[in-house]
Amino acid sequence: MSENSTTIIPSSLRPVGAAAFREAMSRVAASVHLVTTDGAAGRAGMTATAVTSVTDNPATILVCINSSSRSCQLLQANGVFGVSVLTPQDQKLASVFAGLGALPWEERFSVGEWTPGITGSPLLKSGLATFDCRVCGTSIVATHQVVLGEVVDVRLGERGEALLYYGREYRQL
Repeated sequence: MSENSTTIIPSSLRPVGAAAFREAMSRVAASVHLVTTDGAAGRAGMTATAVTSVTDNPATILVCINSSSRSCQLLQANGVFGVSVLTPQDQKLASVFAGLGALPWEERFSVGEWTPGITGSPLLKSGLATFDCRVCGTSIVATHQVVLGEVVDVRLGERGEALLYYGREYRQL
């Protein structure tokens, strides 16, 4: 396509419905992560599968977070976040940070062993890998924030199986 060409998309094309989209996405295996933040605004964390690399120079990842969530608000205010890649042994922790069960926000970090990253974000000691990031960009897409993070530190844990989410269930690889 040349620089001056324009693609016209028919107005009859509409996004699929939410239920069909969720069902289709349930058939995409995804690694399970904990996204955490800490700073002047407070500490928070959530379970996420919408985490991916963007580029390796500079090292950048992105996470997608519901804009109305407490974790999103604190992450944006703190300007930093950590991502911990989970193992099958971390399934209970994934459920806790997904809000399953009755554990209040302030007690969720009592589950698991944590260490502060250089940004101050909590990183799971047992993570297959952890990424310590500073926010370098955000974009709103419908109900979610797409948050870009420049990776300022990486820690590699023991090699092992990864915790996956597939078919609305935890699995391992």
